[in-house]
Amino acid sequence: MPKTDSLPFKLLYYFRGGWGLYFAFIFAAINTLTVTYFLAIDNYPALKAIFPSFELYLLTMMAIGIPLLTIIGYTHYRRSPAYSSETGIMIRANPYMRRTLINSELNVELNIKICEILMKMSNKEDTKKEMLELKAIHDKITEFVSDRKFSNNKDLDYLKDVLQDYINEFRFVRKLE
Repeated sequence: MPKTDSLPFKLLYYFRGGWGLYFAFIFAAINTLTVTYFLAIDNYPALKAIFPSFELYLLTMMAIGIPLLTIIGYTHYRRSPAYSSETGIMIRANPYMRRTLINSELNVELNIKICEILMKMSNKEDTKKEMLELKAIHDKITEFVSDRKFSNNKDLDYLKDVLQDYINEFRFVRKLE
């Protein structure tokens, strides 16, 4: 497995982030505004009457563009299937994201079972059945964790199994409706 904390690769990653998120974005915006004004608006008298100066054009485009692009960004992240598809691709491609997701799922499963046991214990109820279930969960997680590595597909296989369970449960519920 390649060394993951190599300084040149870290610097390259930070450079790409700075370039793509900031410099290229600002440069492209300035370039687009300049080109559209001086090549299009400046050469058409009807448009020149609406935008007599570059400054007025800039303020108008900012007043319209920033809210419009914010709404488009919101729609992309919150309302369109595109972002969930991107996230799915990132989880498949990035073993660290996948590991984080699966670890959180395992933690939720354990915490729910522990809370059930604590609630029963606080009510002085018998917890033998829940303790056996907790032991089974513990054994399943221990076996899973001991076999998985970033270099194998154990996490991805687990994720596919969990998703398939959710899909099957969803189909069953839909049949009942």
